[in-house]
Amino acid sequence: MEYALLQAVFLPLLLSPIAYILGRKVGPTPAMWFTFAILLYTTILVVNAALSGTVEEHYPWTEQFGEFGFLLDGLASPFAIIIYVLSTILVLYSKPYMIHKFHEQFEEEQKINPSSSGQSSVVESSALSNYVNAKSGLYFALYLVFAMGMLGTVMSTNLIEFYIFFEVMLIPGFFLVALWGDGPRRKIGLMFLFWTHAGAVVLLLGFLMIGLTIGSFDFADIKESEIPQDVVMISAIAIAIGLGVKLAVFMFHVWLPYVHGSAPTPISALLSPAMIGIGAYGVFRLIVEFLPSTFAELSIWFHIWGLVTMLYGGAMALMQDDLKRLLAYSSISQMGYLLFGIGSMSAMGLAGAEMMYITHGLGKGILFMMAGIIIVKVGTRSISKLGGLAGKMPITAVCAVIGALTIMGVPPTSGFMGEWILFYGALETAIEEGSTLRAVTFGLGLVATALTMAYMLWMLKRVFFGKTPEHLEKVKEGSWYMTAPMMVLAGFTVVLGIYPDIFLKTILPYMNGVLGI
Repeated sequence: MEYALLQAVFLPLLLSPIAYILGRKVGPTPAMWFTFAILLYTTILVVNAALSGTVEEHYPWTEQFGEFGFLLDGLASPFAIIIYVLSTILVLYSKPYMIHKFHEQFEEEQKINPSSSGQSSVVESSALSNYVNAKSGLYFALYLVFAMGMLGTVMSTNLIEFYIFFEVMLIPGFFLVALWGDGPRRKIGLMFLFWTHAGAVVLLLGFLMIGLTIGSFDFADIKESEIPQDVVMISAIAIAIGLGVKLAVFMFHVWLPYVHGSAPTPISALLSPAMIGIGAYGVFRLIVEFLPSTFAELSIWFHIWGLVTMLYGGAMALMQDDLKRLLAYSSISQMGYLLFGIGSMSAMGLAGAEMMYITHGLGKGILFMMAGIIIVKVGTRSISKLGGLAGKMPITAVCAVIGALTIMGVPPTSGFMGEWILFYGALETAIEEGSTLRAVTFGLGLVATALTMAYMLWMLKRVFFGKTPEHLEKVKEGSWYMTAPMMVLAGFTVVLGIYPDIFLKTILPYMNGVLGI
């Protein structure tokens, strides 16, 4: 199909005003179905393009920047598919959660301006429904732009284009957190904007050094041999730092627990599994593929950096009482696994790292949805105030267990395949190089998996099992809008665990090609 990738990227952006108008005029349900339909159509376009192998589209742009284009290959297609599948599924989940959120905010505003509270209940309910309609229109419009920014980033074929999409993700992300987050949301929204924008600027500096040295920003023209050695090294480090902020790896992770803890849960479920992993995509594409000999020098540092992140994120997750902050630290730890795999310098390790992105997307998506259902139905995020919910919310409990098993890497979930291939690759390089350092990092990496199991099992036990506190006796299961998307992801992670070739058959040949095997 002609222009399939162009449509997949720009339709959500062009149609977002319609979602806004629909929400304002007719309410959240039509806006939700409209948003769902657009994303479903564009997801089908992406999956269809991915099935037909490598797809490339190029369009003329300005002389200074080169060509504007989209590429779906063995590296980009798993990222693109997971981003759009999650975005599509989470639209349905958004409706009940965000309506709950709008009602809360409406009540807060009524308390601040009590002048209207003397009015009849009819007037108040019409004021509430107008409020919900206006807010839901804005929410779904921003949601579409957010999804578009993520997809555009992973399919770019030009450094400046990559940077533009990378920044476009931030703007709706900032508004979604600042308008509908929990706690000091504006402050946290600004923190998100400043941190990730600062990272993007460092990234841009790296891009400019490469682009101006070669005289082109197109991916096709980047040849490492044509760039002076010192320039390559500095730009590779700049790119690694810029992407490290997006990945929230150790030292650049400060913003993530706040933002994920505060963001509306459907957005947390996109930020954590889909968005931060785009940093790993950037490392694959911009450093591993385009600057291979520089990557060979830096790989052991990526490996160690990943290891430190794995251990730090896991240890911090063990200390949390807030359910969403626990999941946020868990995301930091999981991003460490990706970097660990990238630093392994073996095709298996790199393929394992990309598989980890997919499995983290599925597992963490389920767990954030579980957290959202508990927030809506129980009204608290504090783990110490929960317990025994498995009897009250059987579907949520079963899905949460599958999600946790995915993150822990237990068969038959997809997490097992990701971790198995990742560690296989890490050990393979350690043995081939006879490197004691790599052997030690491999062993410590296994310790990190024990940490992952510890905080996941501990969370499940305290939320779903044990004695049910009295104040939770009347808790009910979440609505189908919330449970059905979880069940879809839970099914997907099991299918992928049993048959990982769905993605592996495109990832492995690509990784072998990049490393010249």
